[in-house]
Amino acid sequence: MEATTCNGSVDGSTIFYLVGIPSLPEPFYLPVFFLFLLFYLLILVGNTLILVAVVTEPSLHKPMYFFLINLSALDILFTTTTVPKMLSLFLLGDHFLLFPSCLLQMYLFQGFTCSEAFILVVMAYDRYVAICRPLHYPVHMTPQTNTALAASAWITALLLPVPAVAQTSQMAFNSIAYIYHCFCDHLAVVQASCSDTSPQTLMGFCIAMVVSFLPLLLVLLSYARILASVLHINSREGRSKAFSTCSSHLLVVGTYYSSIAIAYVAYRAELPLDFHIMGNVVYAILTPILNPLIYTLRNRDVKAAITKIVYLKRVTS
Repeated sequence: MEATTCNGSVDGSTIFYLVGIPSLPEPFYLPVFFLFLLFYLLILVGNTLILVAVVTEPSLHKPMYFFLINLSALDILFTTTTVPKMLSLFLLGDHFLLFPSCLLQMYLFQGFTCSEAFILVVMAYDRYVAICRPLHYPVHMTPQTNTALAASAWITALLLPVPAVAQTSQMAFNSIAYIYHCFCDHLAVVQASCSDTSPQTLMGFCIAMVVSFLPLLLVLLSYARILASVLHINSREGRSKAFSTCSSHLLVVGTYYSSIAIAYVAYRAELPLDFHIMGNVVYAILTPILNPLIYTLRNRDVKAAITKIVYLKRVTS
């Protein structure tokens, strides 16, 4: 496939125009702004509460909650990469984004997406060791090991998008390139180029496979071993307790991959462009907003710690 002829350049002088949601009438911009603002504030408050609760409550200084605060910090960073620009777009009509800013947003969005998938794998491994090898848990899950696992997840994830972003930066764009999206998603940016998009589409697909299916396979393998171990527990109470320690993580994994499925179906199905865009927006917002709710409602220790913080705040004020 030959590159499309255009007046494009690769010198980084391109200005990107974020179209947003193409068929959304302008009178609806303000309600959409307030809806996204509400979601963003809920994400910030919910995940910050979990961070504060785990750091300040000594009973939560355990490997499982160490990985949880990594997930909460990640959710804050993940949404802060995209949502503020979306808010600016819907409130102020600020559609423009400079070339370096767009590439940075694209890189961070991809990097934090990868990080979330890998942190969920690490959390599944933690549950596997806790349930399948409880006597070895203090030896295997030391603070040094936990830090190494979390750091590996972050570093690997932040390195994975580098080739795709580097290749995208070398593509030709018109002086004003129209991106049919609310933020600089990789595929939307590639489609705005007038270069041959085949190599970038293939690379994006390969990264998606690595980020989506490999971590999911590892999580499923961990839970297959956990299920086998739990079924060997004789007492009903013991089985129930073992399953309860995994329920929050399983719900988060389910939410994460459900949002990926929504984005994938919206992209692959013969649907209007608006559905493609909204599928990606749901993916960007759904998991970060539900993670704190799941851990607050399903995990007794986290719920108690957050209740304690809120109660002390009321007493002191």
